[in-house]
Amino acid sequence: MDNEIEIMAKTIYGEARGEYYHKNGGLNALEAVGHVIMNRSKASEIPVSSVCLKPKQFSCWNKGDPNRKVIKNVTIDDPIYRICFVVAKRIMCDELDDITNGANHYYSTTLFKPPYWAKGKHPVAKFGKHLFFRL
Repeated sequence: MDNEIEIMAKTIYGEARGEYYHKNGGLNALEAVGHVIMNRSKASEIPVSSVCLKPKQFSCWNKGDPNRKVIKNVTIDDPIYRICFVVAKRIMCDELDDITNGANHYYSTTLFKPPYWAKGKHPVAKFGKHLFFRL
């Protein structure tokens, strides 16, 4: 289970560490990304690591993404990663309520244009610059 927690924590870190200090982001933004991962894992009945590492699902793991090197080298000495690790562990242990209303997708509003899958869809939650969807 430790490897699953670590991969979820690194995914949260890679996808949302900047949201921790963002207005309306904070801890909720980190938890929300973790819940999307867990919601996908439960729905597909596959391990969290498979959800996170599936190609083109979480950009921080994509080859060529600058975050990939960052998350591969991050250690528990990084204070934000340490928070992400605790969040991941608590989600994996079912200690945190899903604040995303069952979301299984999200994107950052900093993107030039929304992803194709978001067309005509309405978010079920928003934390920081991320919009969350239940598809």
